[in-house]
Amino acid sequence: MNKTISKYWLCQIGGWSTYIIVYTFFYITLRTKEQPDFFKVLFLDAIIGIIITHLMRAFINRAGILKKRLDNQITSMFLITVGASFLFAFASIYLEDALNFTSDAFRQYSLINKTLRASFGSFLFLIIWNLIYFTYHYIMKSQQEQIDKVKLQSLVKELELKTIKAHINPHFIFNALNSIRALVDENPERARKAITELSNLLRSSMQAEKVETTPLSKELNIVRDYLALEHIRFEDRLNIEFSIAENTLNQPVPPMMLQTLVENAIKHGISKKMEGGVIKIISDFKDQHHELIVKNTGHINGDFNPEGFGLYSTQSRLMLLYGEKAHFEIKNTSEDMVQATITMPAASI
Repeated sequence: MNKTISKYWLCQIGGWSTYIIVYTFFYITLRTKEQPDFFKVLFLDAIIGIIITHLMRAFINRAGILKKRLDNQITSMFLITVGASFLFAFASIYLEDALNFTSDAFRQYSLINKTLRASFGSFLFLIIWNLIYFTYHYIMKSQQEQIDKVKLQSLVKELELKTIKAHINPHFIFNALNSIRALVDENPERARKAITELSNLLRSSMQAEKVETTPLSKELNIVRDYLALEHIRFEDRLNIEFSIAENTLNQPVPPMMLQTLVENAIKHGISKKMEGGVIKIISDFKDQHHELIVKNTGHINGDFNPEGFGLYSTQSRLMLLYGEKAHFEIKNTSEDMVQATITMPAASI
């Protein structure tokens, strides 16, 4: 089984090998007198350097410093470098004394004094190491964010044509037009209003690819238009409830996402019940997150496909927009009730 050395270890080996080569070059070209243990000390310092920087990297990753804000990263980098410098210097001086590598000129100083002197030199090397390490990860993080943004834009553009087919599918349009046709003679005013609602819904669907998020208030207007049209078809079989916290109306949400969940609730829940059922839409804050819930009469069984286009696009968009900070779940809460929950980071209120 072939194993390749990681980029990290290649950089470690390459960096500390360069350290040895540079010091060797200056020793050979600029030395004024022989230092019998020069190469022993040099290789010892390189080994200690590899160990200290590896421990420093482990601490950085364990403490999650790379996930903090940039100003906090800079502060943390400086403090970690200072601490690691003293550790590097102490280990180097202590081992050199123990192995009898210390030159006569430095034997007169105490361990603490020698450590303080050596820490200034080690700080220089470690700050360079940290600058390279943090800069590399900052660039990689920025590149990943750009890649995620491009993926999101690509996904949303891919949804542009599918939106009419999946979010506002032809069956819905056909049923809505039939319902409107039936209203033309018996209730012309309602028919005109229904045409406006259908127009608003189609316009919103076609514009969904132009923005990544939209205020919840606008998304609710789309959902109300959609439910008003479905109510014409289902009449008393469809009961609708809203429980919307006023301070969530300006929260950004992915466009058409709530409408997708409501459409799934009607398709897989209400339409399968002869007696119909209820759809309840809830928006509130929970643990510094914005929580959107769609409850509907129905039951998830083996025929329900959680990998369907609507739910798959919901999961994908949440992942690309918020990463692990967002969560989507759909489950049975009772024998006759299904709940879909979207949890997103709350924007500042």
